[in-house]
Amino acid sequence: MKSISKFIISLLSCFGAGAIGGLFTQSSLTTWYAQLVKPELSPPNWVFAPVWNVLYFLMAIALYRLLISEERQDRRLTLALFVVQLLFNIIWSAVFFGLHSPGGGLVVIAMLALAIGATMFWGRRVSKVAALLLVPYLGWVCFAAYLNYQFWRLN
Repeated sequence: MKSISKFIISLLSCFGAGAIGGLFTQSSLTTWYAQLVKPELSPPNWVFAPVWNVLYFLMAIALYRLLISEERQDRRLTLALFVVQLLFNIIWSAVFFGLHSPGGGLVVIAMLALAIGATMFWGRRVSKVAALLLVPYLGWVCFAAYLNYQFWRLN
């Protein structure tokens, strides 16, 4: 039973962060964001929801793997870093979409990428599977950082 509750907590934590970030995103997609000059590699808007759903699910599995791990030494630090990266995930949406600030978003997304990398670095000691599950997330965030830079440069 403990295992199921940890999985539910993992799902709620990751998808909850996505939902909070989405509060900032939804109101800007058809207004401010729609008017921006888009970078050449910018995907169509419909791509973002399925990609983020897959990424949040992978993140939830990674968090679950960290929570059930027998490894105690680095688990607390890894879980703290996981929470930090989730917070940066939310903050990026608030800054980029909520404040309409590509420059501020660029700073936050750089910190997000570093936080994901740190989570993976320390997390591999707790669960190699958890660290590997975060690879697509880090890849997408790095791509998003490139797009964020282009938005800042073009607008």
